[in-house]
Amino acid sequence: MNHDSNILKLKRLGIDTQREYFVYMRSDCHICISEGFEALTRIEVTVKGETIIATLNVLQSELLQDGEASLSESAWNALRAEEGDAIAFSHLQPVGSMSHVRSKMYGNKLGDEAFHSIIADVAEGKYSNIELAAFITACAGDNLDAEEIAGLTKAMVAVGEKLDWGKGIVVDKHCVGGLPGNRTTPIVVAIIAAAGLTIPKTSSRAITSPAGTADTMETMTSVNLSLEEIRRVVGQEGGCIAWGGAVKLSPADDVLIKVEKALDVDSEGQMIASVLSKKAAAGSTHVVIDIPVGKTAKVRSQVDAKKLEFYFRRVGLEIGLEVKVLITDGSQPVGRGIGPALEALDILAVLKQENNRPKDLEERATLIAGALLEMGGKALPGNGQSIALDLLRGGAAWKKLRAICKAQGGFREPEPGKLKHEVRAVKSGRVEEIDNRRLAKVAKLSGAPSRPGAGVVLHCKTGQKLMAGELMFTLYAETSGELNYAKMYLEKEFENIIRWAPLA
Repeated sequence: MNHDSNILKLKRLGIDTQREYFVYMRSDCHICISEGFEALTRIEVTVKGETIIATLNVLQSELLQDGEASLSESAWNALRAEEGDAIAFSHLQPVGSMSHVRSKMYGNKLGDEAFHSIIADVAEGKYSNIELAAFITACAGDNLDAEEIAGLTKAMVAVGEKLDWGKGIVVDKHCVGGLPGNRTTPIVVAIIAAAGLTIPKTSSRAITSPAGTADTMETMTSVNLSLEEIRRVVGQEGGCIAWGGAVKLSPADDVLIKVEKALDVDSEGQMIASVLSKKAAAGSTHVVIDIPVGKTAKVRSQVDAKKLEFYFRRVGLEIGLEVKVLITDGSQPVGRGIGPALEALDILAVLKQENNRPKDLEERATLIAGALLEMGGKALPGNGQSIALDLLRGGAAWKKLRAICKAQGGFREPEPGKLKHEVRAVKSGRVEEIDNRRLAKVAKLSGAPSRPGAGVVLHCKTGQKLMAGELMFTLYAETSGELNYAKMYLEKEFENIIRWAPLA
């Protein structure tokens, strides 16, 4: 080994760091010492002419020998590296756009150019998690006005791919979240595509919830589609339901979401920019936004919902999107299942028009689909939901979802977790209130969304009378440890999750 060079030889350690890039070097490595690299330093690493920015971890063990370095699996794959390849290192130049972040931290307003500079650097991987957290925090709460949200949205669209369908009307929908089980998207996409409109739906995985649409759809078909596959599926079937993180549509958004999830932060300005940038990048022209309002939903009041409606419509105009907002009931979960496979089973029950299907999920899905049909010129004002119901009841929507799944890689039946625990009412009473957040936590403690079959099936709704011994919840899990963990939390928080009133 030439100790005058900045070259080491790669050894694969097989360390999973998900999407974040790490590089591993020995503490006594001549490069660490001579370059002054310390643990958590951000450095440029180059293999076979390909360069990425990675965070340094320093090993004080014999996992690596003198002259060796390693990469996390994500970095290994990004560089298409092979064991024994030469890896070179260099200092990362200061990230110039951080000056804008610091300015925002002190309450200053940012313009379009500043946001573009920040988002371009974020997309290129120049920001560390600490710097990303600083940007997210600086923009959280009410720290972005309408012009800044529009500037952030335009920057997120500009930095990445953009689809063009060559059509005058391309529709899409989004729910701001906070409501367990509200998995309307596959039903809506099936109805809309069956009606002859184009709906290229890219969806997210869970951020702070027990399931995202991509997680739920993945229990039925493949969602990791490339841009070429999205074009093929939409061209063939009129719609798709793909994971947005697998393609470079508003790529900075996926980087920011990862840190927002760690912080458990979902600020309204960045949420609006995230949603609308993905819609614009996917080539949509008309979008319906569902805002559930409830005491334990993400949006707590009509005033907050109206504020969000203003911002969505205002930013939509700035980027050429026609936006319609539906303010809906967020007082309790929608459907029965909470968790990827359990929500998928609800979706299929509605599409197949089974007798015991969750009618509240059907009602909400056809409400959204009806609004899109009206925006897309397929229904007269006020008649959209009726047409959506006809497409559902006649079987056209179920046929279309099967066709979309087949085009995306084939349809499979979702399966709940093999372990389950039933919770029954210990006394008679009436359900007065259900805490969405605590119930979602039960599902997450059961293993959702990382365990697709885990979660909760809710057997009661607000206003319902329950007699002692009647079934209230069924917990599903894939490991006994997770099932027991969820049971312990449920037993501790039961009276906070469900509020009872004695029967008169």
